[in-house]
This record gives sequence, structure tokens and C-alpha cells, in this order.
Amino acid sequence: MITALAGGVGAAKLLVGLARIVDPKDLTVIVNTGDDIVLHGLHVSPDVDIAAYSLAGIVDEEKGWGIRGDTFHCLESLNRYTGSEWFNLGDKDLATHIFRTDLLKKGYTLTEVTQKVCAALGVGVTILPMTDAKFETRIVTKQGTMHFEEYMVKRGAKDEVLGVEFFGAENAEPSEGVIAAIENAERVVICPSNPVVSIGTILSVKGIREALKRTKAPKVGVSPIIAGAPIKGPADKLLRGLGHEVSSFGVAELYADFLDTFIIDVADSSGKQRIEALGLNVVVTNTLMRSLEDKVQLAKSVLKNNFVGSGAFLYSLRHGL
Repeated sequence: MITALAGGVGAAKLLVGLARIVDPKDLTVIVNTGDDIVLHGLHVSPDVDIAAYSLAGIVDEEKGWGIRGDTFHCLESLNRYTGSEWFNLGDKDLATHIFRTDLLKKGYTLTEVTQKVCAALGVGVTILPMTDAKFETRIVTKQGTMHFEEYMVKRGAKDEVLGVEFFGAENAEPSEGVIAAIENAERVVICPSNPVVSIGTILSVKGIREALKRTKAPKVGVSPIIAGAPIKGPADKLLRGLGHEVSSFGVAELYADFLDTFIIDVADSSGKQRIEALGLNVVVTNTLMRSLEDKVQLAKSVLKNNFVGSGAFLYSLRHGL
């Protein structure tokens, strides 16, 4: 079994590549839920949805979120009433949030709802929200502390980051199956996601970082930073705001206590030895995923290095890695 930690667009792209070369039934994805937000009374799970939509083959790749070909009639009508709509929710996308909210109100957990969403979309991969508890990532700025989505979408990530707060982290338990998925994995993949508010959020849930240190599976991470900048999103502002270097090295430092191998882009090859000094094996390859072929090739790079165990060997033979 391959277990991936994921959040956001970069992760979704790699997951599509992994699902092309691994039997979807053997892929489990633990997804960030710190971005979850309630809008118009509806529970929205942005990272869970982009993972599900991407694996279902219906994501709007041009936008990087939502459902391809979706319309926005409901949002346009809401804006007519409020004049203040800032979070884009397509009409088909709204159906997911209505369905999720209704089941949550009936007592289903977020994990159970996610299973139903995936089944309806034909997604064979197991998607696990990192926690079923209320959890919210907040960004501290000079303008005040705000929900991450408000910082990123409403305010365009223009504010200087002074800190990050994980509201609910003290009491949040990993959702059912999360720890087992890490401990029983043949390989753990840390996707090229925001290291602070995607992967960092998952790692803040009690027991997850410890499980990563404990598992015998090889742990491979992919840098979301290329040539000193993120491909998408405010990872640079968040890293800088928390005093970390905006580079592949800066990300590697955050994962060095549990990671075995770190994959960096060819543009960062000059930093290979510096990252190796952290005690990590470093692989240099193309990590920019512009096409399906790029996604598959990066997925192969993630899986082919230092595979151990008979099951892993079978994967290697089956897919020509």
C-alpha cells in the first residue's frame, strides 16, 4: 500500500500520476482539512474536493480547482443579494457541499461522507481527511488573524505573514484509518504541497508525525519549491513569515526528522549536497507537472527509489519501474 500526505493543486497532480501506475485500491491519501470552511451554511473541504475531483478526472485544471465546465449561476444570484461573494463555488461543486453538509448534520463523520463522495464519483483511491474534528488554519497578519481561505482568496495572500495558528490541534485526533495507513504502508509519499498549511497542518494532528517516524516504510517527499518560489500559492510568504528559508532546503529541514528521500527539481540541483547534509537521500529530476506524462514520470520517480519489501518489488515489476 502506498500512503500519501496531500493538500492542494500540486498534490492532486501527483496523485493523478500515482493512480496511473498503482492500483487505486492500493493508494491511500491523507488530506489536509485545515482549509475547511463553512460558507452559506455549507461545509466546504477544498483540499479533499480537489483530490477527489482530480482522481475522478473532472477537475478544472485551468483554474486548478472546482469542476471542469461548471457554471456559477447560484453564486451570481447570491452576489446580487449580498454584493460580497469572494469564494467561488460552482453549481455542480455546490452539490458536493450540500450533500456533505446534510450528512454531517445527520451524524456522519467527515471520513464517512468523503467515502460516499468518492464512491459516487467513481474514485477507487481511499481518501482520508486528516481528522474528523473541527480544525481551522488561521493566518496571523498586521490586519488581524483570519481563516486561511480568507487570507489566500479574499485578500489575495497580500498580507505579510506574522504567524500561523492551528485552531483545534490540541484536541484533534487522526481520523479512523490514518495512523494504520502510515504504519502499514510500503511507501509513504509527502506530496509537493504547501509545507506550512497543507503538510504542516497534517503533521500538527497528534500522533501523525510520530507515526511517520515509527513506520518502517521508506518516506519520500517532493519539494513544492522550485528555484526559490512555489509553482502556485503563498508557500513563500508562509515560509518566510515563520523564519524559514524559501527553498527546497528550507522545506527539507521541516521534514528531516522523519523523511528518508527528498526529490528536488533540476533547477535546484546545486543545492543537492546541502540537503544531503541533513541526512537525506536526494533525487534530482523534473518536478514541474505540466502534462499527464509529467505527472506519471514524477510518480515513477517517487516509487522507484529505494523500494523495499516483496510487495514493493511486485509494484516495480508490474509497472516497469
